Amino acid sequence: MQEIYIENIRKVLQNKKELEKKLDIKITNRGKNLFVEGEADNEFTAMQVMEAINCNFSVQRALSLNEDNIILQKINIKDITKRNDLERVRARIIGTQGKTLKTLNNLTECSISINNNRVGIIGPAQEIEDAVDALTSIINGSKQSNIYSRLEKRRKYKKENSPGTDLEDDLSL
Repeated sequence: MQEIYIENIRKVLQNKKELEKKLDIKITNRGKNLFVEGEADNEFTAMQVMEAINCNFSVQRALSLNEDNIILQKINIKDITKRNDLERVRARIIGTQGKTLKTLNNLTECSISINNNRVGIIGPAQEIEDAVDALTSIINGSKQSNIYSRLEKRRKYKKENSPGTDLEDDLSL
């Protein structure tokens, strides 16, 4: 049995049956403490899903952690910068009307959510590294346009060098 503190317990309780069914676990709560009971690997996945919900992801997006090769990465803004103007740093991550966050979601093929001083990233394992790198650069003060161009170059490079794209060239050895 695992225990976790959930800030938004209402979101979990409203979707309790769906979570129990899809994760094959039993959920009980005492206040904002949530108890998860089931097999060890199911408990681990459930804890990851609860952490994602704590990072302000929707229940459906958090449940995508149940798929293969999809992981959750959390970043604490205070661990990266010692600035006192954390509100400004959060604003840089979100961008005007959410534009920066939306662009990062598209370029990294990950879902990014911000909650207080925590940034949560859900996505394929190979894409998480790019998202963390981009967010770290934004937190440290890099221009968003420079980060976008770097992500676009990486995406283009990965597309050109992904296995199976030049099958004819590989066969003509």
